[in-house]
Amino acid sequence: MRVTATNDASVRTWAAPGRVNLIGEHLDYNGGPALPFAIDRTTRLKARPRTDGRVRVWSSIAEGSVEFGVDTEPGQVEGWAAYVAGVVWAYARDGHALPGYDLVLDSDVPLGAGLSSSAAVECVVALAVRDLQGLDLGAAQVARLAQTAENDYVGAPTGSMDQLASACSEDGHALLVETRTEPPTLTSVPADWAADGLAVVVVDTRAEHSHATGEYATRRSECEQVAEIIGVEQLALAPPDAVLKVEDPVLKARLRHVMTETTRTRAAVRALRERQWEHLGTLLTASHVSLRDDYQVSCMELDVAVDTALGAGALGARMTGGGFGGSAIALVARDGVDRVVSAVESAFAGARLTAPRTFVVTPGPGAHEVRG
Repeated sequence: MRVTATNDASVRTWAAPGRVNLIGEHLDYNGGPALPFAIDRTTRLKARPRTDGRVRVWSSIAEGSVEFGVDTEPGQVEGWAAYVAGVVWAYARDGHALPGYDLVLDSDVPLGAGLSSSAAVECVVALAVRDLQGLDLGAAQVARLAQTAENDYVGAPTGSMDQLASACSEDGHALLVETRTEPPTLTSVPADWAADGLAVVVVDTRAEHSHATGEYATRRSECEQVAEIIGVEQLALAPPDAVLKVEDPVLKARLRHVMTETTRTRAAVRALRERQWEHLGTLLTASHVSLRDDYQVSCMELDVAVDTALGAGALGARMTGGGFGGSAIALVARDGVDRVVSAVESAFAGARLTAPRTFVVTPGPGAHEVRG
C-alpha cells in the first residue's frame, strides 16, 4: 500500500536537494577544495516507522516497490533502491538499531545528469532516519553516512562533496568544501549573481554516466599513483615543482589538472565574495578546458554545450559533475538566457544529438524536514 500523508500523523516529509558544483571538479578525493551549491530541485521523502525490521520503499522512477530488511548487506539490493538500502546499512553498521520503515520517494532532480540525484536520495533518507530515531547527529554526520552508503554499499568511489552539498548547504550560498581536513571544513560563501542580473543555466546533455564503473574509478586510481610517485598523501598538496617528478604524460596531465583546478577554485571563492562575475566566468571556462584536455572526462555533448554557450554570450561555461556525460553550466546575463538556450538546442539538433534539457538553477537550502 502506498504511503500517503493525508490522514496518517505518523507520516513525515523531508527534502534534500541535488547540487551543481560551480568549480573544483575531481578534487574532493584528492584533498582539494570544491565549491558546490544546493539547487532548487529536490528529492522528497515521505516516511513512517514500522515495527517488523523491514523497509519497503516506493519511488516515482519505478513501478512497484522494493522491500528488504534492516540487516541488509552490500550486494543484496541493486538498482535505485540500493541507495536507500545503503543508508539503512550504514546506520546499522554504526550500531543503530532500526525498526523498519515505509518510504516513498519523489524527485525532480534529473537522473544521470551530474547533479547528484543519488546523493539527494541518500541524504533525504539519512536525515529522515536520524529524525525518526531522534539521533543527535549534525548535518555533516548525516552526509558522512550518506557517503558511506554510496562508497561501501553501492560501490561508487566518490568523494564527500556531493553529500556535503546536499546536506549542509545554506540558502543563497555556495559551500566551500575543504577536503584536506578530516572531517572536511565547510564555509558558506554568498552566491549573489542573481542580484547583479545573472543566472546559472544548466544544460542536461542527457548523455548518461555512471560513477560506479569505468573511467571515474580509473581517474581516482591514477591520482593515487601520482601521489605515491611525488610522495604526498593528497594530490592537491603537491608542491609547484611536482610535475617535474612525473614522467608519464597521462599521469602528468592528471596532476596538472588537480594543481590548476585547486588554484582556480580558490580564485573563484574570491570572485564570488567580491562579485567579480567576468573573472568567475573566465575561471569556469578554464576549468572546462582542463577537464577536457588534462583530466579527459568531457565528451562531445558537454563540449558542444560549453562551446555553444560561450559563443552565444555566456560569461563562462564548464561541465559539472564527474563527467563522461551529465550536465554543463553557463554563467549568463539574465536577459541572455533565452539566447543561450536557443543556441544550445540548435547546436545539438545540428549535431544530431539527443535534445538537451535546460533550466536555470538558484542556490537553495540543504536537506531539511518539510513541515506544514
